[in-house]
Amino acid sequence: MPEQTAEHQHSADWKHDGVRVVPGDQLDGNVPSTPGMERKAAITFARVGAQKLWAGTVHIHPDAKTGAHHHGPLESVIYVVKGRARMRWGERLEFTAEAGPGDFIYVPPYVPHQEINASVTETLECVLCRSDGQAVAVNLPIEPIEKPETVLWIDPTHPQGGV
Repeated sequence: MPEQTAEHQHSADWKHDGVRVVPGDQLDGNVPSTPGMERKAAITFARVGAQKLWAGTVHIHPDAKTGAHHHGPLESVIYVVKGRARMRWGERLEFTAEAGPGDFIYVPPYVPHQEINASVTETLECVLCRSDGQAVAVNLPIEPIEKPETVLWIDPTHPQGGV
């Protein structure tokens, strides 16, 4: 970690510019969503001054599926709190893995993928972190193995509905 100069240490207002706690009941629900998916922002530039990441929660309705997409140069980490997530990835979405409560999912930059709530009855609850506050979603002309349902995910990272 780079050393901070004495000037920076003394000029910073650590009380107001230091550690920030965002209570779970005060997340920002004022982010684009659609029926089937509820996203809430916790850590953003606007809320806490985050320069290099975005973090929040996402609740995905049963059986919801995105289309094929990637997030450009961004890295994503998804932590499953409740439910069952299925991820498909690859040039034809030919690879698959599932994750349950307590599991982490890492999505590298530019990896074509599809996000799926693997349960037809239970809401999938996750914490999502991205390596930049900018919303990047590139929809891909890949025919998904698991067809998206009528529920589209429209939010900052899926601005055209993820299909």
